[in-house]
Amino acid sequence: MSGLSDAVRVIEPGKTYVGKQGFTYGAGVSKETVGAKNICLNVLPMPPGARAKVHYHDGIETIAYLLEGECAVYYGDKLEHRIAVKAGDHVYMPEDVPHAPCNESGAPCKWLVAHSSGSDQDGIVLLPELDAVLARKSNMSA
Repeated sequence: MSGLSDAVRVIEPGKTYVGKQGFTYGAGVSKETVGAKNICLNVLPMPPGARAKVHYHDGIETIAYLLEGECAVYYGDKLEHRIAVKAGDHVYMPEDVPHAPCNESGAPCKWLVAHSSGSDQDGIVLLPELDAVLARKSNMSA
């Protein structure tokens, strides 16, 4: 039992990292911080006008909870869908679905993001061919 108790950790705020998605995250529980294997949880602050690089997580599910503010999430093979998310909403993104959050609100927002992998950087596939599509859609909605 002592081996398990040695694995318990607290991650204090203030540690950050830059993800492939184009954001600086608040580091939480992950493979990188505690050796997590099947789940991770990080904080994603998004300033006004920020948008992710279009991507999907190969074989990995995502749950995101909007802690503060409002944000749009574009998703689908051609980013043909848009959902408006407000503080207190949960978003489930199935594995392998292209998506990108965009803060079109004019005020900061903050997400709590969990993945069914030890690291939110596992399995990321960037889709640069859709970034221009996202820019057009996001600018039209702003």
